[in-house]
Amino acid sequence: MRTGLVSPLLAMPLFWLCLCNDLFVVSGLCHDDQRSLLLQLKNNLTFSFESSTKVKSWNPSNDCCGWIGVSCDKEGHVTSLDLSGELITGGFGNSSSLFSLQHLHKLNLAFNNFSSVIPFGFNKLENLTYLNLSCAGFLGQIPIEISQMTRLVTLDLSSLLCSTEQELNLGNPNLRKLVRNLTSIRQLYLDGVSISAAGHEWSNALMSLHDLQEVSMARCNLSGPLYSSLARLENLSVIVLDGNNLSSTVPETFAYLKFLTILSLSSCQLTGTFPQNIFKIVTLSVVDISLNNNLQGFFPDFPQGSLQTLRVSDTSFSGAFPNSIGNMKNLTELDFSYCRFSGALPNSLSNLTELSYLDLSYNNFTGRIPSFEKVDKLTYLDLSNNGLSGAVPSSSHFEGLNNLVSIDLGYNSISGSIPSSLFTLPQLQKIMLSHNQFGQLDEFTNESSSKLIILDLGSNHLSGSLPTSIYQLSRLNILILSSNKLNGTMNLDKLSELRNLTTLDLSYNNLLVDVNVTNAEPSYFPSIHNLKLASCNLKSFPDFLRNHSRIASLDLSDNHIQGIVPSWIWKLQDLESLNISHNLLTHLGGPLKNFSSKFVILDLHDNKLQGPIPTVLENAIYLDFSSNKFNSVIPQDFGNHLLSTFFLSLSNNTLSGSIPDSLCNAASLHVLDLSNNNISGTIPSCLMAMNESLGVLNLRKNKLTGPIPDTFSDACFLRTLDLHNNKLDGKIPKSLSNCTSLEVLDLGNNKIMDGFPCLLKNISTLRVLVLRENNLHGHIGCPKTNGTWYMLQIVDLAINNFTGKLPGNSFTRWEAMMSHENQAESKHIQYQLLQYIYYRDSVTVTIKGQRMDLIKILTVFTSIDFSSNHFEGEIPNDLFEFKALHTLNMSNNAFSGKIPQSIRNLKELESLDLSNNLLEGNIPTELATLSFLSFLDLSFNHLVGKIPTGTQLQSFPASSFQGNDGLYGPPLTEELDGTEPEPGVLQEHKTTVSTIEWNFISVEVGLIFGHGMIFGPLLFWKQWRIWYWKVINKILCWVFPQLYFEYVTKRGQTYATLRWQH
Repeated sequence: MRTGLVSPLLAMPLFWLCLCNDLFVVSGLCHDDQRSLLLQLKNNLTFSFESSTKVKSWNPSNDCCGWIGVSCDKEGHVTSLDLSGELITGGFGNSSSLFSLQHLHKLNLAFNNFSSVIPFGFNKLENLTYLNLSCAGFLGQIPIEISQMTRLVTLDLSSLLCSTEQELNLGNPNLRKLVRNLTSIRQLYLDGVSISAAGHEWSNALMSLHDLQEVSMARCNLSGPLYSSLARLENLSVIVLDGNNLSSTVPETFAYLKFLTILSLSSCQLTGTFPQNIFKIVTLSVVDISLNNNLQGFFPDFPQGSLQTLRVSDTSFSGAFPNSIGNMKNLTELDFSYCRFSGALPNSLSNLTELSYLDLSYNNFTGRIPSFEKVDKLTYLDLSNNGLSGAVPSSSHFEGLNNLVSIDLGYNSISGSIPSSLFTLPQLQKIMLSHNQFGQLDEFTNESSSKLIILDLGSNHLSGSLPTSIYQLSRLNILILSSNKLNGTMNLDKLSELRNLTTLDLSYNNLLVDVNVTNAEPSYFPSIHNLKLASCNLKSFPDFLRNHSRIASLDLSDNHIQGIVPSWIWKLQDLESLNISHNLLTHLGGPLKNFSSKFVILDLHDNKLQGPIPTVLENAIYLDFSSNKFNSVIPQDFGNHLLSTFFLSLSNNTLSGSIPDSLCNAASLHVLDLSNNNISGTIPSCLMAMNESLGVLNLRKNKLTGPIPDTFSDACFLRTLDLHNNKLDGKIPKSLSNCTSLEVLDLGNNKIMDGFPCLLKNISTLRVLVLRENNLHGHIGCPKTNGTWYMLQIVDLAINNFTGKLPGNSFTRWEAMMSHENQAESKHIQYQLLQYIYYRDSVTVTIKGQRMDLIKILTVFTSIDFSSNHFEGEIPNDLFEFKALHTLNMSNNAFSGKIPQSIRNLKELESLDLSNNLLEGNIPTELATLSFLSFLDLSFNHLVGKIPTGTQLQSFPASSFQGNDGLYGPPLTEELDGTEPEPGVLQEHKTTVSTIEWNFISVEVGLIFGHGMIFGPLLFWKQWRIWYWKVINKILCWVFPQLYFEYVTKRGQTYATLRWQH
């Protein structure tokens, strides 16, 4: 064959075609032995002929140097073999003919599926400089023979991005043995290989590779630290160590790597402060230190550089956004999301003309949105979850961003009109502006050519009617307009013309949505998948849905729908979630056994549904039947149908009977709420034993009896245990101490007979402790400890038989009541189930003399109630260090001493009740400095002196101070009642008394005097009276063991009474 006759015009395209297919056409140069070895290799390999693009084309009649994937030298020896992506599944072992190709320099077997160990024969390929076995499906130990390929320059054994789960590992030989002879290595890629080496091991192994330029060992089970000596590998240009638990700082010496182009340390548990000078390396093009939550850092003034990608997301980087970022004009990707940056966004962002991806979400940026006028290559913009405010400067603010595909400005405080220019951008597909203060959406143009598929304007201040332009967005899939101020009547006919619409949310506006349409065919909203019409003034179910089998999520809550739930709703084949709560429904129509097998969420709470509890399906994960009129017993096999359920609430009904043992079979249950019913019997012991998954158990306000089962497992996961207001007795179970994540414990209003629960002292997560109105006794506080429960914010020990002095050292660790730090951010005590689904705890407390139900417990609310016990002695000064305390009730005890001046520390106090004690002395003027105090009761003590005047203390009623004979001044009388008798009158009285004949009345006087000695102190001396009745009560309880104390509250006063225990 002659090539000299080929015209130059045909030669050039032929040359490029051959080059692109790795073809080197050299006539007659392929040696027969090389061809034979390649054909033998082909015949032994197992591969899919249909998927092959290389091996299947090897034709014996053609020059083997021209085969796809084969390259030869001038002598006809095969020097390069590329079999990547051939999906080879076998036929490659230790005796493969491939190892006889002695002239091979390059071998690429990547992206196959050999599913075998790496053959031992690679050491026969002595001339190999490039070996790529990445994602080839090899598994097991990497053989030592690889280390004998001393001419290797590039070694790629990575398996990180492969679809297979098979794993290579370096155990024996380890990394050091693998690379010790590979002194020519410049590129080493081991991503996904299990190396499991400590920092000094893998660092020392790499130090022997003096020519190393690129190292990539992502997700290799490496541990730290990062050694500064790595910087001695001065030729390093690429360092990729993502996904290793290095738990280390980043060495300052990395800034000396003058050829560094890529530094990727994502998700490495890095700590400390990132060296600023690394950002100044002029060759650097990629920095990825994302997903290191404990890594701090600040940006320097950026010089002119070649940086293209900068990712610091999910770190603790903070400070202002440097204005010098505009110098990095080669930047294409900038990701600062989930950090702690603050301040205004610099206008220099508009200088980043190459930028295509910008994510600054979840920071604390403030001020206005800067201009992106020159950033015309931008495709992705996310500024959500910041503090941006003010109006967008003009309706044309985003003009020119013709490549923009997605914009997210949600969760800010941006106001004004939504820029109409957004709707004219030709490539824009997603507009997410929810949770802002936008007040106006004007009509816009070019809507017919729009590519918009997502429009989320929820939770703004949009008012008026919906712009008609929206009805022309023909490609729209998701439309969210919820939680605005849109008004008027909306007929769904216009929106039904958006035939691609899958999600529609009109909830919580001032709309009257008309769902009574004449067309109930599937062609009406043909693609609808999620429909949310909560609080849309509906009075009936949308009948057009009866034929929409594709509907998966339906929310009709907070409407005025009455009567019966239609039977067709249970027959919707794809229905997964149904929320019809907060309506006026009375019955469930049709048998629920027709439920879709896909049904997972059913919310019926707050209706008037009656009858037996509905049958449920095993696939349901969330069931809320609370606040209805269900009045049956809980079926004995009910729990057998809850195999996948993690939330079940039957609270606020009139259920009776006992708790079935079958509930213990609901192994996935996280929340079980049976509160506010008429359930009786004992608590099944297995219910406490299943708390390895159970996070919330609420059985309050029932008629349960017997002891609390002492069966809490060692792996107890309980966060809330609420057994308030039952008839439980016995002791607090010792195994409750296993519940080390407990936050809320409410055992109040029962008949528990025990001491103070020191067994809970090691539960540091405890926030709420309610032991009110039981038969608890003894001293409080725990010996051999200086306090516990640093998160405790509500404690109620009222109406028990606790005695003795309050141990001040027990309060020193109640830090939640001492600090103002938690005042800035008000949250609720809650248990998170899913991303937007929470179970919120409730508690009953005494505030301002009244019992109040807190449906939601704020984490900033603090309360102490020690009332109606037998505490004595002075009130410890430690209590007056609770600067964040809101409510303090110490009434009905025997506290003595003075009210200390340190009461001024209780700056947040709103309610203070110290009534019915033995307190003495003056009312400290410091009490008047408590500016938030709105309830005060100091009555029935031994306080004396004048009530401080000119303060808010005069605003409280006289009843707040009554029963203190030595007190005077407003709001009591101005002066003390009574005057001192004159001396003359007193002398006359003495003379008269001396003339009485005592012989005649000695018996009478003796009788009167004896009675006076006993009953006088009882009538006039409160401390004697309290002591006397304590002694009498103790004698009666000793004589009659069936007697016990119970406290009763009437007309704001609490009384102790003896009850006979049956």
